[in-house]
Amino acid sequence: MADLTPLRRRMIEDMTIRNLSPATQQSYVHAVAKFSRFFGRSPDRLDLEDVRAFQVHLVAGGVSWPALNQIGCALRFFYGVTLGQAELPERIAHAREPQKLPVVLSGDEVVCFLEAVSGLKHRAALTTAYAAGLRASEVASLKVADIDSSRMVIRVEQGKGRKDRYVMLSAQLLGILRTYWRLARPTYWLFPSRDGQHPLHPTALHGACRSARVASGLGKRVTVHTLRHSFATHLLETGTDIRIIQALLGTATYCPRTPGRRADLLSVPSALRRACADQATARAPRRRTGGYLAARQLTRLHSAVDDARGRGSIYAQ
Repeated sequence: MADLTPLRRRMIEDMTIRNLSPATQQSYVHAVAKFSRFFGRSPDRLDLEDVRAFQVHLVAGGVSWPALNQIGCALRFFYGVTLGQAELPERIAHAREPQKLPVVLSGDEVVCFLEAVSGLKHRAALTTAYAAGLRASEVASLKVADIDSSRMVIRVEQGKGRKDRYVMLSAQLLGILRTYWRLARPTYWLFPSRDGQHPLHPTALHGACRSARVASGLGKRVTVHTLRHSFATHLLETGTDIRIIQALLGTATYCPRTPGRRADLLSVPSALRRACADQATARAPRRRTGGYLAARQLTRLHSAVDDARGRGSIYAQ
């Protein structure tokens, strides 16, 4: 930090003592630096009219609405916290973002896509992303010790918002991960990088998604987050209560509540039931409900795992 200006150092310190994530800190610093470069002046010498002019410039340049709002958040933090100008942040415009429906794959499309993923590690990682509804960063950060086969749950440490949570581990996914472990022998990180000392970077999963989409011939745009959306949608379609889906995804605002929908708490392992909701609302389980149907589409993949070392198996490298 010796090469930092006092103003930037103070902003980083303000973010650090508030425990903002490294990614958020980097994003905020980059946004304020971009704002400063646009005018060629130190940002503490710029006012609200300059912020407005910068936003107009960004919109004219075609910046996405989420990116514009992220820059707005960075400037609110800079002026409101670092400079202590409490009245200015609330006057910085916040754009209303268009509400778009996410792309969702059908069960057959999920199988087709996963079969097209090249490489054992990437295929196992993306299968886990779908079967457990994980974000790319959460999949990449999984450790071998996070797979709890005795309780049939996966521990997600410090996910988005720096929150820990448990997600379901289906029998099919457990079988796939066990076969992956026998072939790859990871020691600490479940999906390590090439050097084996660090976790796989999320960009590697995004690249694998792009390649698999082309190879599968799917006409839909598929990302790691598409698999997460598909996981939630398939659970919802099988009757799982929205509150359980929200708890599994680690978000309280994933999709609107559905009045009249009954809780299906027995569709997830008991370890998750205790953490997600009051067991008094549980009802008798139906056959093939909830979390097990969420991984049902992986059955065709799982049946080929035993032949992983030969005969062109989908798990053969």
